[in-house]
Amino acid sequence: MNEVTLALLLALVAFLYASVGHGGASGYIAVMTLLGFLPDMVRPTALLLNLFVSAMAFVQFTRAGHFRWKLFWPFAVASMPMAAVGARIQLDTIVYKRILAICLVFAVARLLGAFGGGEERRNSPTHYLALCIGASLGLVSGMIGIGGGILLSPVLLLFGWSTAKESAAISAAFIFVNSLAGLGSLAISQGVDLFNGQHLLWIGAALIGGTAGAYVGAQRFSQVRLRQVLGVVLLFASIKLFFA
Repeated sequence: MNEVTLALLLALVAFLYASVGHGGASGYIAVMTLLGFLPDMVRPTALLLNLFVSAMAFVQFTRAGHFRWKLFWPFAVASMPMAAVGARIQLDTIVYKRILAICLVFAVARLLGAFGGGEERRNSPTHYLALCIGASLGLVSGMIGIGGGILLSPVLLLFGWSTAKESAAISAAFIFVNSLAGLGSLAISQGVDLFNGQHLLWIGAALIGGTAGAYVGAQRFSQVRLRQVLGVVLLFASIKLFFA
């Protein structure tokens, strides 16, 4: 597959994920892993793209008035150091694919609306509970190379702690800080080259797709059909990765 085709795939993933406030790391990882890229290349690339796309999503959803700092910070405070720790854990390739496949199932369920529409919020978690959840999600995020938004947003919606739009805004910020922590840890421990020619092309593609997707998700409409299509594609990717 040539560079342009891969860039277009990454842009599409960024668009669809950003429309629900996600950075797209699980999608980038699925695409690159299925194309034969190794985890040492996949993890830092996914985290790098995550930074840019989640930032765009956060800006759009925050401008629309959906971000809640009081709900966000307990999750983030605990998740960031654990994401840095997780990034230093080297998993066997097969184990890596299995855990990624499970994480993709959460992304599929979120895209297909399995956790409810989040029309209204009912309550808020205690700080202790939020810290525990944040730490757990941060560790898994660091090990796999994702920001954790696909794991956090289902929790927020299932327990009624946020509306769908608030979940998107909080997840975008959560993804950004965890991606930053994980990427920094990888850069220090492995000396990752973050801005080579390939990365610049992929960043540009993800930025274009992510900016458009975040605007559509925050300001316009839900893109239900597109999310359903992505959900089905990711489901097949999850099955393929699990049995690879």
